[in-house]
Amino acid sequence: MGFDLPDLRYAYDALEPHIDAETMELHHSKHHAGYTAKLNAAIKGTNMAEKSIEELLTEHNGIPAVRNNGGGYWNHNLFWRVMSPDGGGSPDGDLAIAIDDAFGSIEGMKDEFTNAAISRFGSGWAWLCSSNGSLFICSSPNQDNPLISGNGIPILGLDLWEHAYYKKFGPARGDYITAWWNVVDWGAVAGNYTSTQ
Repeated sequence: MGFDLPDLRYAYDALEPHIDAETMELHHSKHHAGYTAKLNAAIKGTNMAEKSIEELLTEHNGIPAVRNNGGGYWNHNLFWRVMSPDGGGSPDGDLAIAIDDAFGSIEGMKDEFTNAAISRFGSGWAWLCSSNGSLFICSSPNQDNPLISGNGIPILGLDLWEHAYYKKFGPARGDYITAWWNVVDWGAVAGNYTSTQ
């Protein structure tokens, strides 16, 4: 079995000017591809090769090669799906209601998410998660995610590793986060939220 590097549903330059084409190409074709290849190498010839990525992360996260590369594989799959050239704006429907319930407003959610992303020391991720229908925000180091800890299901994730933004933004992580909100695909996030219900 094994895992395949997913194709993006948009071109590498489609998220410009918010995320540049060079970063997108390197991020997808080198970094994500690397996690995929190393995950496949770690599980090849074992009973883990028949498991889903979610099963690997919840059942075998004590194995560093599975935790790190499996996390990198899963996290990036979500990251690409929640961005779009037609992104930005605000969510509606059940997701908007859940956000208002949890954070008071979309602006309140964005502020809390941005703070979690800015304050994550070093490499990691910021997450909007669902747990029993309620939403919360957290961050995690390296390629960890809330699935690994069993705390919730991420429905929106932002890559905070320097390879995700340094070519365009340098050390200005805050500028990267501000730009990223313009490509968030709220329809995809809403679909993720619905799938957790």
